[in-house]
Amino acid sequence: MNRNRRIPALKPSGPLLPAATLLLCLVGAGCSSDESSPGGASLFGGGSTLGEVPFILPGTLISNEEYAARRARLMDELPDGAAIIPGATSSITGSHFFQSNNFLYFTGVEAPDAWLVVDGVTRESTLFLTLDEYDARGEGIPPELALNPQGHTGIERALPVEEMEAFLADLGERVGVFYLSQRPEELPRMNTNEVFNALQRIMTENPWDGRLTRELQLVERLRERYPGVEIRDCFRTIQVMRKVKSPAEVALVREAARIGVEAHLEFMRATQVGMPERALAALFGFISKREGAQELAYETIIMSGEHHPWGHYHRHDRTLEDGDFIILDAGPDYAYYNADISTSFPANGRFTPEQRELYELGLGIRQVCLDNYRAGTTFSAVGEQVRVWLTENGFDPEEGRFRGLIRWGCYNHPIGMATHDVMASMTGPEEPLEPGFVFACDINIPDTETMGIRIEDTVVITEDGYENLSPGLPRTVEEIERFMLEEGLLQKVRR
Repeated sequence: MNRNRRIPALKPSGPLLPAATLLLCLVGAGCSSDESSPGGASLFGGGSTLGEVPFILPGTLISNEEYAARRARLMDELPDGAAIIPGATSSITGSHFFQSNNFLYFTGVEAPDAWLVVDGVTRESTLFLTLDEYDARGEGIPPELALNPQGHTGIERALPVEEMEAFLADLGERVGVFYLSQRPEELPRMNTNEVFNALQRIMTENPWDGRLTRELQLVERLRERYPGVEIRDCFRTIQVMRKVKSPAEVALVREAARIGVEAHLEFMRATQVGMPERALAALFGFISKREGAQELAYETIIMSGEHHPWGHYHRHDRTLEDGDFIILDAGPDYAYYNADISTSFPANGRFTPEQRELYELGLGIRQVCLDNYRAGTTFSAVGEQVRVWLTENGFDPEEGRFRGLIRWGCYNHPIGMATHDVMASMTGPEEPLEPGFVFACDINIPDTETMGIRIEDTVVITEDGYENLSPGLPRTVEEIERFMLEEGLLQKVRR
């Protein structure tokens, strides 16, 4: 395939890629119900006679027993009081409802306007709901949640939200301490720390605004209504609880990563000179959702041309040119669990000597890091191996571009229910790694105003080493150049 040519209107030709079938039906280019789907298989799909991934209610992919164990652990952490955890409110735009991460983490419940109270003294939890059976059916929520909430969730008690004020008054007299996370709720594409900093700047500390966040308003309301109760922050307690992932959580991240790999592959296939970035970004979103993602983990980042200096550029406003080197940083949200993956490759499918040199430097550093991840070691120790490798291969490890890679051993951030997950749970690069810790192995090396590389995988520490949860991408120069000869979905579909 000649990726330097300009793009004419193309007709589908040859056998369709597995990810193409639905889109071709939508644009009227023809499809067949017996189209095979030999690509990556969804771990949680498999219910469609067409080979498509059916909808699965996210909260059901983790057992009630695991949710109960999480609440029990929270009780262990807060034995002298009760935690109040608000759920997300109803959408005011009519868009799809998404639950806040902390509420889902402890309940698995996706109902809007719900509350959870976890009592560390009596070791019981109470769920407050606003919906009836009719509301539940209209929202796509299992009616059993409204008809038999205790049986459906395993939570000891369920009450209508109208009873919560009196319930808290009685509870406050008994326990004396209310805990709540005083950082903003975390919804899809959000990280609570980043949202907090943004809201402080644009709202709370803005002299023309001054509003408190929902959580800080709740602190004030609780103090007004229950003056004898002490209010404490349990933000970091919950962050630490969410840090190490259970096997069920790792399975969800693995599925998110599988979806992300499929979308990266189709993006790479469709890349060519003359292709608008916005078409490629739309393709990434389509493939992700068709493979089972409920959302994107974050806005798809495409850096090309003069946009390389901005590390998270997502305007999608360039048309690719010959000589462009692309960084695609993109991942899906599957059942509230995210993957973070980056690939770097030339728009025309062929590396220049300069691009190859920089890319292979990053690839070498990546391999050193992967080879040294294991339980008990530290990111700092992994970074020292990077320092040794750089020295042995004739590079100066004191260069600024290597500083973060050495200090943090190619670690960038934890991954889980948020892409930049539970950032407050990390104490530093000397912290020993634990099995179940999921993070981004991220080799990010800026070079010039129009070129840099990013090679990023979603990785989990295991009992005997690590697992790359995002395998299957062409990573070497030779693999990328060979792969990009394949025809992509956008080349098969006439506009």
